[in-house]
Amino acid sequence: MLHSSNFGPTPIISEQTRLNMLTPRTGRLRCVLDTDTYNEIDDQFALVQMILSPERFDLQAIYAAPFFNERASSPGDGMEHSYQEILRLLERLSVSPEGLVYRGVTEYVGDGKVARPAAAVDDLISRARQGSPDDPLYVVAIAAISNVASAILKAPDIINKVVVVWLGGNSLEWPHQSEFNLRQDVGGGQVLYDSGVPLVVVPCMGAVSHLHTTVPEIERYVEPFGAIGKFLAARFKEYEVEGEHAGWSKEIWDMAPVGWLLNDTWAPSVLVSTPILTSAVTYSFDRSRHLMRYVTFVRRDPILKDFFAKVAARAG
Repeated sequence: MLHSSNFGPTPIISEQTRLNMLTPRTGRLRCVLDTDTYNEIDDQFALVQMILSPERFDLQAIYAAPFFNERASSPGDGMEHSYQEILRLLERLSVSPEGLVYRGVTEYVGDGKVARPAAAVDDLISRARQGSPDDPLYVVAIAAISNVASAILKAPDIINKVVVVWLGGNSLEWPHQSEFNLRQDVGGGQVLYDSGVPLVVVPCMGAVSHLHTTVPEIERYVEPFGAIGKFLAARFKEYEVEGEHAGWSKEIWDMAPVGWLLNDTWAPSVLVSTPILTSAVTYSFDRSRHLMRYVTFVRRDPILKDFFAKVAARAG
């Protein structure tokens, strides 16, 4: 059965099915990771934590997502930089990229709600269609949502076979939603929120904004442990502000969705009505809209303790 949305017909999911899919699960999860890995440092930490958690994650694919800021000349350039950064990480983890890493879209979905072509989009659709409401594919999205939105636009039937866990926007009560992942592709965000796909939103300011670490902590618990530890520490230190070592810390927010999937008590959440994302990059509210899961707080310590222990164990 289909219903009409502002970007076309999409399948209807019963509210009970959506609630079942949004209930945290035990056991091993089929996952893909969508990441703008070169944009910042926290994507690298999130990717490594997923790879070092095979007891929880059957990580089937990694998608390079677009981004555009001072580190990239265009969204497509950002995607390519992210693709190459993923390869660098996998090399240091001795993981083959063959059949695992895919290039994403080079343009945003945008106001026109246009599905953009990419190998990542096609792969996501293919893997999603292998799932079901009882065995969904978890799409861990820690970037602009362009790859995921393109897949939903191209193949709306996948919405009852995936759960999207997205680090995007700020808390519902925050004065604005001009957060990097969300504002990069507002049209893509509108597709996500309006599609009815089972969605877990992990907001930045007001929810995960205290998820930080420091140079001394990284030097003690990450840098000594193998090639990946040295690489992550070097990337982290690139962001330290000169002359501000004392009291300086760095956000690593992209670890939060991984933390929720590892243990939902590390990121408490509630069910709320999905907001309406406006073209002014604000939220409006209609309490009759479909429900989503919404993370209200992130417990920093257990997420980092888990990460530090796994990096050390990997180094032997």
